[in-house]
Amino acid sequence: MKQIATPLDVAERQFDAYNKRDLEGFLLNFSDSFKGYRMPSVEPAFVGKEQLAKFYATERFNRPGLRAELLNRTVMGNKVFDHERVWGVKESYIEMMVVFEVRDGLIQTAWFFAAE
Repeated sequence: MKQIATPLDVAERQFDAYNKRDLEGFLLNFSDSFKGYRMPSVEPAFVGKEQLAKFYATERFNRPGLRAELLNRTVMGNKVFDHERVWGVKESYIEMMVVFEVRDGLIQTAWFFAAE
């Protein structure tokens, strides 16, 4: 019987794939019905894995300087809170808090909070 990945396992896998710019490996961690929110918007910025794939292929993983630095990670039940610095998108880094909701071994929802 295959064991379902823990929320921590899923967060670690997607983070590692992100830093490798491995789109296929990155997407394996997200559900087909994924929703992603750029806070404070109440409307999702991403609906579905296909839309997420298109964004990361054209707006992130094509940037050679892209990398994320994990400053802190907290797991609370099925939620993983990552405090990150993302390099390679702007001239300086972007400080982010990302909350991943994991169910059945996949990220179902993510909320992205960017520092101003």
